[in-house]
Amino acid sequence: MRVALFITCVNDTLFPGTGQAVVTLLRRLGCDVEFPRAQTCCGQMHVNTGYPEEGTRLARHFVDVFAGYDAVVAPSGSCAAMVREQYPRLARATTASFAGEVAEMVPKVYDLSEFLVDVLGVTDVGAYFPHRVTYHPTCHSLRGLHLGDRPTRLLEQVRGLELVPLPGAEECCGFGGTFAVKNPAISAAMCGDKVRNVTSTGAEVLCAADNSCLMHIGGTLNRQRAGVRIMHLAEILATTEATR
Repeated sequence: MRVALFITCVNDTLFPGTGQAVVTLLRRLGCDVEFPRAQTCCGQMHVNTGYPEEGTRLARHFVDVFAGYDAVVAPSGSCAAMVREQYPRLARATTASFAGEVAEMVPKVYDLSEFLVDVLGVTDVGAYFPHRVTYHPTCHSLRGLHLGDRPTRLLEQVRGLELVPLPGAEECCGFGGTFAVKNPAISAAMCGDKVRNVTSTGAEVLCAADNSCLMHIGGTLNRQRAGVRIMHLAEILATTEATR
């Protein structure tokens, strides 16, 4: 299967190790993974802040770059949800031909956990991670992509990993992209609630499928010197006894 990695802006700029983990994991599972270098932002920030024309241009570029692949895998529920939810709406305001291209592209775009469970049909990916972990289901992955228990099913099969439930797991962490910039006090209060729940689990590691939310929560964890690491789901799943 010819798979394209859509790294996303936050990962490309701040968390490149997550993209490397996705490639390591998928190749271990037999996928032919490529990284199209012409890829750019998906346009989520533009559309969410009232610039649909700019977002549409980026959507056209995305479709051009990723055409021809069997699947496009993103280590970001947020950006995958942008493509799946917003691109069809943007395309309807343009031409029938572009709407058709988007309709053909959308079913090929997956969050990592979806691709592993639904397409490859695996939950045990051969990972080893002997730590106490709690999982935060980010808003887009929970409410946009409806990932359900796919990420936790994958974590439950990791050898040595103790998965502990996160109280108030479905509550937003307060990041929300530009929401954290425009409403810093509310955002910080929401993150404070999330961090209290995380520390109450006694987990060594907080895991999620979006580094943007992990970055937000991790900042508060660091300032409080809570001693809890943040790790993307891909990084845990890519870890084996041989790589530790």
